[in-house]
Amino acid sequence: MNDMARNALSKVPEVTLIFWIIKVLATTLGETGGDTLSMSMHLGYLVSTGIFAAIFAVAVMVQITAKKFHPVIYWVTIIATTTVGTTLADFADRSLGIGYAGGTTILFLALMASLFIWKRTLGTVAVDSVSSPKSEMFYWITIMFSQTLGTALGDWAADTAGLGYNGGMLLFGSMLAIIAAAYYRTKISHTVLFWMAFILTRPLGAVVGDFLDKPLDHGGLALSRYAASATLVGLIAFFIFAFSHKPAAKLH
Repeated sequence: MNDMARNALSKVPEVTLIFWIIKVLATTLGETGGDTLSMSMHLGYLVSTGIFAAIFAVAVMVQITAKKFHPVIYWVTIIATTTVGTTLADFADRSLGIGYAGGTTILFLALMASLFIWKRTLGTVAVDSVSSPKSEMFYWITIMFSQTLGTALGDWAADTAGLGYNGGMLLFGSMLAIIAAAYYRTKISHTVLFWMAFILTRPLGAVVGDFLDKPLDHGGLALSRYAASATLVGLIAFFIFAFSHKPAAKLH
């Protein structure tokens, strides 16, 4: 299959600045949305994870069975991975007592295993290759691990490492800026840089989300989780509908 045909069949969006803006908003929503169910609604991490996991399963099924790329379906699925990733990481880190270090290590190894098996099975982990049910399944499993890892990593940096929410935002924002510079200034594989950036946007969203809704005495703004989540949903919808989205172009 030539590159033009492959891109036409791609089920993921073109990686542009708007893509990254929506991704950060979606990961922030994952934090505030996950906390809304587990904390504000007092459902707990396990029940909330079950609810979000069911939503994620349905969203992935719809995404995979769709005949072509649909921005709304894609981003709803991304949001589903961020919410379930939030409550799952919190359940593992806090309820099971694994801790941020243990949870981060386990999730990092799971993510690397997912990418390795995907690469060995299909020969590439490039986003422009996501055009078949098998590649989509690998794609969404990998994203699921990356979103959960990002939650644990963000909490670890802000809490255990003592950086706080502002320090965490500065750290992960700086790391993303370095990756962006490498994209334009170096010959490092764009596929490798994509996944590095994709992973790091999650802990950035995690610390931003915590900054918005955590109490003032914990360094947050103490905003309503309901209001913050609704605002983020509105912003994501605006960017999805205000800017045209095309299937992913080839990464080099």
